[in-house]
Amino acid sequence: MKQTLAHANRMLKLFGFFKVPLIWYCRPKILVLNEERVQIRIPLKRRNKNHLNSMYFGVLAVGADVAGGFMAMSKSESRGKTISLAFKSVTAEFLKRPEADVIFTCDDGKLIDQMLDQTISTGERVNQPVRITATCPSLHGDEPMAIFDLTLSVKAIN
Repeated sequence: MKQTLAHANRMLKLFGFFKVPLIWYCRPKILVLNEERVQIRIPLKRRNKNHLNSMYFGVLAVGADVAGGFMAMSKSESRGKTISLAFKSVTAEFLKRPEADVIFTCDDGKLIDQMLDQTISTGERVNQPVRITATCPSLHGDEPMAIFDLTLSVKAIN
């Protein structure tokens, strides 16, 4: 993908501020963005903690949404295509309380490429589940705190 991390983070901040203020409020930062993987960090702050001093589950959903959706938006932009993107369903499994900054990882870049190829060639809406794993590396290494399966729905706009 063409864009640098600095550009991607600027675009994410602008998108959050103007389109989805809750994203902006949670302050996500893109750590890795390449053809196969995106990693987003949301810091654990007072604004997104619950009464147990762990990350509120709504903020976890925001992180999963950004990790799954930003890669598709970025890939379509690099192709010069406009897409309509939504999530049709979500399944989440919360395994441990995330009591530090959380990293959301999506490794479904190839699947998203296939989805974009299909919708661009057919003009039809394409739905596929993507997996996002949430971890707290500072406390638990690569052990998952939560696993999200979001059904990504994309359609090329002519």
